Amino acid sequence: MTKLLEWLLGCSLIGMAWGLVTFDLLDLQLPPQYRELAWPMPVYLLVVFGCYSLATVGYRVATFNDCEDAAKELQAQIKEAKADLKKKGLKM
Repeated sequence: MTKLLEWLLGCSLIGMAWGLVTFDLLDLQLPPQYRELAWPMPVYLLVVFGCYSLATVGYRVATFNDCEDAAKELQAQIKEAKADLKKKGLKM
């Protein structure tokens, strides 16, 4: 099962549970407090997901590994390309 299908399955299950509680489709006769709490739940979940996403991106940026060998190799390739272009008559 791909990650997309896992997310779609999870979101659809949460959405169905939210719809059943909010609109009382199964006639569960829940107290009104539950319905009042369930109504804004998608907004709460969206805010939590946004906070989690920001924290994950921030953590990944903070712990990003430097690739010193790759940087040196790239600098060498740039010098080689400049020398090759100078040979071909390009003025920089």
